[in-house]
Amino acid sequence: MAEIKAATTMEKIVSLAKRRGFIFQSSEIYGGLNSCWDYGPLGVELKNNVKQAWRRKVIQERDDMVGLDASILMHPRVWEASGHIAGFSDPLVDCKSCKQRFRADHITGDKCPDCGGELTESRQFNLMFKTFMGPVEDNAAVVYLRPETAQGIFVNFDNVLTSTRLKLPFGIAQIGKSFRNEITPGNFTFRTREFEQMEIEYFVKPGTDETIHQEWLKQRFQWYIDLGITSERLRLREHAPDELAHYAKGCYDIEYYFPMGWSELEGIANRTDFDLKRHMEYSGQRLDYFDQETNEHYVPYVIEPSAGADRGTLAFLLDAYFEEPDKDEIRVVLKLHRALAPYKAAILPLSKKEPLVNTAKEIEKELRRYWMVDYDDSKAIGRRYRRQDEIGTPYCVTVDFQSIEDQAVTVRDRDTMAQERIPIAELTKYLWEKLAW
Repeated sequence: MAEIKAATTMEKIVSLAKRRGFIFQSSEIYGGLNSCWDYGPLGVELKNNVKQAWRRKVIQERDDMVGLDASILMHPRVWEASGHIAGFSDPLVDCKSCKQRFRADHITGDKCPDCGGELTESRQFNLMFKTFMGPVEDNAAVVYLRPETAQGIFVNFDNVLTSTRLKLPFGIAQIGKSFRNEITPGNFTFRTREFEQMEIEYFVKPGTDETIHQEWLKQRFQWYIDLGITSERLRLREHAPDELAHYAKGCYDIEYYFPMGWSELEGIANRTDFDLKRHMEYSGQRLDYFDQETNEHYVPYVIEPSAGADRGTLAFLLDAYFEEPDKDEIRVVLKLHRALAPYKAAILPLSKKEPLVNTAKEIEKELRRYWMVDYDDSKAIGRRYRRQDEIGTPYCVTVDFQSIEDQAVTVRDRDTMAQERIPIAELTKYLWEKLAW
């Protein structure tokens, strides 16, 4: 088997992200805050495009899926029912010498991996962020920042079922922020304490769950390939029995070969009927399903594809990064899928003078009706091409002096660098055909 290599180094992506406005260190002017990141002008467009591509695939293109946006703050009994208050913890050890903290299951031996010092005994550390609702800080006012979006779907199962009249199998999809007080966050945006999830809870009749689980595995794996991830850097890994959560009948991870090695992009679990039954027990409300065809009540099983929007965005950035020789220089290009690229096109007038500027601005105004585009009139045209290559813009539209005479522009393709003369009147139609997916 050929050796698998990471697309690039994390250092190069971190540098590019800062330099071109994809991702910044949070609170940087105060020295930053560990594992917290801010998405810049290009980063927010890229991440939004990742989320939109996910919503299109799992909601818009299906007739058995609906969306939800549940509250981040929920009744604390939700987390008792889900088991998070009692069991959502990691084993923690401290180094007695350098005072660093580590997850006990992430190190080998009984010595500090940083300084070789002696480690404390392992103890459990709950990962939920606790806060208080209202003006009084007492036990009655305790609430938690949600550690996952899934529970917001489960507690709304009956609301969605009643309001939509969906029939099994059907799913509820949600994108939202979650918070986990990780002991050892790191690797840029891969593991952070504040992150965004793209989660599906797909409700099925017991007995059909294993077949439908396999269908979701194939669909979710293919989604990453369709959006440009190199298939050799993707794999499907089944959880061993000792890895499974106590409620899970089975679970697979879609893993990507990051610079630090194989790591999870998305988990797809068969959660059985655990969550709905627990919420029925703790709330006293019925969360079962009446099957009109068989005239029976039962609690559905749940298949859960759970992806990270931040991890996905990072993987798409990494996999799109290329360095190519270009005469005596190296051309850095982000070959992002056209659906994900922050800007779909850039308008580049050869001069800052009229009448070129007026023509270029009219083109920009027209294209902005449909896509995010950039306008760049600074420095030589070759330098501008390189800037757009580095941020992943699929097409550059050059407005030159000939454009005034023939009412046409030169369109340059990012990946091939091929150039084509297109009439201005046909430019929008041309780009619609090129950007369609």
